[in-house]
Amino acid sequence: MFITPAYAQAAGGAAANPIVQFLPLVLIFVIMYFLMIRPQQKKLKDHRAMVEALRRGDQVVTQGGIIGKISRVKEGEQDVEVEIAEGVKVRVVKATISQVLNKTEPAAAAK
Repeated sequence: MFITPAYAQAAGGAAANPIVQFLPLVLIFVIMYFLMIRPQQKKLKDHRAMVEALRRGDQVVTQGGIIGKISRVKEGEQDVEVEIAEGVKVRVVKATISQVLNKTEPAAAAK
């Protein structure tokens, strides 16, 4: 009655370019890479370098919040010995060390 036949017909679909259809998906992936994936990879790389540079005498914080001084680093193994109090030593997995508070200076070469 009130709707004329011209308005009631379905509009013809225009053929969209497939590149334009995938552009939002690609844009979302690029944004997620720069905001989430790349910073996480950088943080992991920095942590790995910090763990490899651990030496005897470094004061460290574990992920559990324990503060101690490294008393022995075992080469080729995944754990270090940390002294948390005088005479109290615990073995800690290297990957669970979250922060190095004080770095020790390397010993001077004997002349």
